[in-house]
Amino acid sequence: MTRPTSKFFFGSLAALLFAGLLYGYMPAEKPMQTAPRKEGKVVIYQVFTRLFGNRNTTNKPWGTIEENGVGKFNDFTDEALEGIKEFGTTHIWYTGVPHHAVIRDYTAFGISNDDPDAVKGRAGSPYAVKDYYNVNPDLAENPAKRLDEFKALIERTHWHGMKVMIDIVPNHVARAYHSISNPDGSSGFGADDDTSVTYRRDNNFYYIVGESFRVPEGTVPLNGEAHPLADYFFNETPAKWTGNGSRLAQPSSNDWYETLKINYGVRPDGTHDFPALPESLRGATFREHARFWADKDVPDSWVKFRDIALYWLDFGVDGFRFDMAEMVPVEFWSYMNSSIKMKSSDAFCLAEVYNRKLYRNFIQLGLMDALYDKVDFYDTMKRIMQGRAPASALLPIIQANSDIDPHMLHFLENHDEQRIACPDFAGDAVMGKPAMTVSALVGRGPSLLYFAQALGEAAERDAGYGKATRTTIFDYWGLENLKRWANNGAYDGGQLTDAEKTLRTHYTTLLSFSADNDALNGEMMDLHRHNLANTENYNEKLFSFARWSTDSRIVVLTSFDRNQSAQLDLQLPEKLIQKWQLKDGTYSLENIFCAQQNDLVVKNGRGTIRTTLSPLESQVFVLGRGIDEATSQ
Repeated sequence: MTRPTSKFFFGSLAALLFAGLLYGYMPAEKPMQTAPRKEGKVVIYQVFTRLFGNRNTTNKPWGTIEENGVGKFNDFTDEALEGIKEFGTTHIWYTGVPHHAVIRDYTAFGISNDDPDAVKGRAGSPYAVKDYYNVNPDLAENPAKRLDEFKALIERTHWHGMKVMIDIVPNHVARAYHSISNPDGSSGFGADDDTSVTYRRDNNFYYIVGESFRVPEGTVPLNGEAHPLADYFFNETPAKWTGNGSRLAQPSSNDWYETLKINYGVRPDGTHDFPALPESLRGATFREHARFWADKDVPDSWVKFRDIALYWLDFGVDGFRFDMAEMVPVEFWSYMNSSIKMKSSDAFCLAEVYNRKLYRNFIQLGLMDALYDKVDFYDTMKRIMQGRAPASALLPIIQANSDIDPHMLHFLENHDEQRIACPDFAGDAVMGKPAMTVSALVGRGPSLLYFAQALGEAAERDAGYGKATRTTIFDYWGLENLKRWANNGAYDGGQLTDAEKTLRTHYTTLLSFSADNDALNGEMMDLHRHNLANTENYNEKLFSFARWSTDSRIVVLTSFDRNQSAQLDLQLPEKLIQKWQLKDGTYSLENIFCAQQNDLVVKNGRGTIRTTLSPLESQVFVLGRGIDEATSQ
């Protein structure tokens, strides 16, 4: 594709060059602009923005930004973005972008200081948003121009053929929410609330009338470090309900005490103060949902969050990850997502939902493009990786969710989950190779890769508020393996160990294949049961299945066995051979992970692939185009 020549392009380029001169980022000569991949699956790369570009690995627990450093928007250079794109990335989820509470003095930029008594960690939780119309000042070279720097990052990401996602957290906001960036004519959360009552439909918060907020017992702000505001007092009268639903003026230290629960017109007794969705809207288009809400009076919080989403779409963002979506009524999601899609029909809406009973409602009524497949697929895969479940435990899950499979997001790591390499999970990053192969290829839904997962990040140390096994989202910190991949800004992996290079190559090969091959949008057949019953040396530490479309046929075979190799003749049942319309003969197969070729031998209408699997090896065989040209036997 040639460079565009429109006025828009030259204006954008000029803005980028100006931003580079002003903030210290000067891009190298840009490569040819590339289009997003369209044939295969959505691949989301989740990056914790604050940590990605940080090359300071002092890693002092509870360290300040001066001691431990912090990554910036400008660290996502052209070279870094191309490195991310190597995974077949279609969307980058920049985690921690909206301005959240943080223990750092930005009063010179008109930002109020946050009280450590109501903030988790020193760098703060990205899920305690303080100003939805601005971005985290920590991430900017010049905090006064932080929106301009994020805008430039969006444009760079688009230039490299990827879309941008950010978080919206509709269930709760920071205890000290205070936007200094609201558009003209709009008020902040709680600004117009009637605080004399527990509940009113158009209040943004719930109130504990007659009581003041009290800091939870057992909290130790900043690990006991002296701070002018760390006095076990936070001024909030009357007290408000806490984000996870606690109705106590003094919530527990285990509650989401740094956040406030948003009122969506749900009365304290659980009944609703808004119109119910008719069943006729199940599976209807977003336009039909929008028409339903067009003449309806809805609670004020609905309108506020809709306006926030539309603001970011106007800004250039392409989609959202909605935190704890199941804690907000599905009717709101119909209203919210139909508004989003009326403005941008291809905006991607991803929801964190753990209650499997709600899955279909959130897809068919709430208009979500994808939901976390956590409590079923991820939890089961984790047990398989730990040797606590057979591979066949995946089969009933695949079957149960077959009708909503295109909407189920598969992942092995994210900011809430343990790192594969940590001892409490698998203790070895290589276990991610077979697991990610199955996770990325078995369904039609999106795949998610967490940053540094492909480098074997183990989150081995307590960072302060953030503890080992999960890479901290609360502290200033640096990742050694990410620093090695960055290689002083070259982002070419020049300092990676051989093991890290091998692991990353597996992930880039696998995920770029999934993003490019249209078989991943096609049909799937389990081969596991058939081979358990019919194949010598096949066992529950192996897993196999087939995927196909009109133009591509794939066979996936992988081993979860850490110790033993497996030599076997993988069987393809007659039903699959018929669906693929293969005649008796020998067909050449290509394995995406190596140059060695295998054969598929079809005889008497049944197929056999003779192969040997090393411990934890994955083999993805592709017949590809022209499969009707077999050598006859």
